[in-house]
Amino acid sequence: MQLIETVRMATTTLTANKLRSSLTMLGIIIGNASVIAMVGIGQGAQELAKNEFQSLGPNTLFITPGSREERQTTFDAPKTLVYEDAKAIEEQVPSIQGVAPQITSNQVISYQGKNSNDSVFGVTPEFLSVRSFEIAEGRFIRDLDLRKNSRVAVLGSEIANRFFGGENPIGKQIRVKNSSFKVVGVMASKGAFLGNNQDDTVYIPLTTMANQIVGRQSIYGINLTFISVSAKDEDSIRAAKFQIENLLRLRHNITGEDDFSVQTQQDVLSIVGTVTGGLTAMLAAIASISLLVGGIGVMNIMLVSVSERTQEIGLRKALGAREKDILTQFLIEATILAVLGGFFGTIIGGGVVILAGTVSPLSSQISVPAVVVSVSVSAGIGLAFGVIPARQAAKLDPIVALRSA
Repeated sequence: MQLIETVRMATTTLTANKLRSSLTMLGIIIGNASVIAMVGIGQGAQELAKNEFQSLGPNTLFITPGSREERQTTFDAPKTLVYEDAKAIEEQVPSIQGVAPQITSNQVISYQGKNSNDSVFGVTPEFLSVRSFEIAEGRFIRDLDLRKNSRVAVLGSEIANRFFGGENPIGKQIRVKNSSFKVVGVMASKGAFLGNNQDDTVYIPLTTMANQIVGRQSIYGINLTFISVSAKDEDSIRAAKFQIENLLRLRHNITGEDDFSVQTQQDVLSIVGTVTGGLTAMLAAIASISLLVGGIGVMNIMLVSVSERTQEIGLRKALGAREKDILTQFLIEATILAVLGGFFGTIIGGGVVILAGTVSPLSSQISVPAVVVSVSVSAGIGLAFGVIPARQAAKLDPIVALRSA
């Protein structure tokens, strides 16, 4: 019953000074809102990256040319993967179900006076199944197109709309670099991947790309930008990676460092998760400084409150209030300020996360652990920073307090 009365008195005191109490809570509110918003936005970024990598195709592995050190120190992309490597993987690795070699280049695309510089992918028919793309109109690249070096093109949905608008592009002629290509299909919309618009791309046969657009650059075969491989299922991914690495080491006569890299979706996601997780933690730590500043504000105002209420403290102690009672009241006042600040900060921080999810590709991820930790820290800050002024109030001599009043 005594505790309830103490809480009632603390609440009455705080509501009697609404403006001061509100300003005291402001630092706590900003701190909580910042922590929750930063953690939520960071987790939303992680989820976005995960979804984008999953859109590349299920159980996909990526084989890139060159060692890690070579890719970091060489301006030009290494040329250690060739089309024959992709064919060997398809024929000799039992744990895979599809191989999609690819050559990537930026080229000028033209149609009736309209020009743009866009990505051109030299691909094989397996690209659709391995990378989980779909055709919206017409057809995709066929094996016959590869054998005949056909000048046929499949357009990304955005390029088709930009060049042709509402007109059907199938059968029309576009120019890629200085060569004329017949449009045979339009891809279904795929969206962006890590900031790159996958719908702003032209797809042509890989052999045509090598022989007529970028040219052959190796005596060992057609150089590839990378190879996408789909494993039979999730359980086969590790086996596929092991088998591909061994096969390529044998083909390339490697005795030292690999001149290629095989990464799974999980490997890439782990790297992205580490980076985004570190950034989230850093932003949350910076935002947490606001909580510390808010705690200092609570202590400052409580110290001012003690100096203003010396008469009240002296009168209560003269009437029999113990040091424990005075200490408890001031601690409760500080805790109420911190907890209320945490509550309102949680609402504001959650609102910021939801707003970010509405106006950006980020998903709304309100972290429950972050909310619990943030509000708990707020309450702890109220207690910690309220101890000094509370002890100062409790130690006041009643005679000195009444005389100073």
